[in-house]
Amino acid sequence: MRQLLLLCGWLACAAWVPPAPASISTAPSSAEGPLAHLLHALGTQYRYGGSSLKTGFDCSGLIAHVFEQSWGIALPRTAAGQSRVGKPVKRRDLIPGDLVFYNTRNQPYSHVGMYIGNGRFVHAPKPGARVRVERVDTSYWRARFNGARRLDIDNSSH
Repeated sequence: MRQLLLLCGWLACAAWVPPAPASISTAPSSAEGPLAHLLHALGTQYRYGGSSLKTGFDCSGLIAHVFEQSWGIALPRTAAGQSRVGKPVKRRDLIPGDLVFYNTRNQPYSHVGMYIGNGRFVHAPKPGARVRVERVDTSYWRARFNGARRLDIDNSSH
């Protein structure tokens, strides 16, 4: 897992510092599969309605792809639909693998990403951009935060 995080820093995230091993160990082992698939998607082009490495991703397509590839779970296709799966998590309790939701279109739960630890999340941001890592505590994302959800293979509601 640490190798994947280091690879992320090398490939696409020059400003990203991988979390210390202690922060990795706080993630449930079941989150490792989705995180590996998520980090593999870094740099993929944004495409509205996209849901594959080959054709590109939108935000919810990225998350749906990650869970389908890692656990065989078919999540709802929209960010709003994904916001109703799993268990709610407070921002201060985020661990790698948790989904983070934002209001980016004057509509609650209109954007989703996955928390990767160390105050950062991965998402497919917008047309013309690529899947990337950003900080959850910037003023832009902090002002638009709608909540977070935790899914795990044994307890996810799907």
